[in-house]
Amino acid sequence: MPYYVYILKYADGSYYTVSTDDFSKRIWKHQEGVLPGSYTSSRRPVEMVWSEEVATYHEALTHERQIKGWSRVKKEALIRGDFEGIHEIVKAERKRREVKKRKNNK
Repeated sequence: MPYYVYILKYADGSYYTVSTDDFSKRIWKHQEGVLPGSYTSSRRPVEMVWSEEVATYHEALTHERQIKGWSRVKKEALIRGDFEGIHEIVKAERKRREVKKRKNNK
């Protein structure tokens, strides 16, 4: 059974990353606001802007958690399919961490 990781963009411009094993049903739930009071229901309509099919639940959950930890700029590079941009963002993040680490060790 395939699993899916996807990013939704809400009407307010925010992004939501999630995974599922029933893509069609889950997207329908987001669009319909099935769970009143949820993050999704007050920000509709939603637009699916990126998705990936993976083989296992573990892989889907790992990708979901990884992407949720990313900055907005990094998510937008992924959405555009700009893998070089993601690489550049990662390099810049590492450089900032190194500078901060050096400052803290002085």
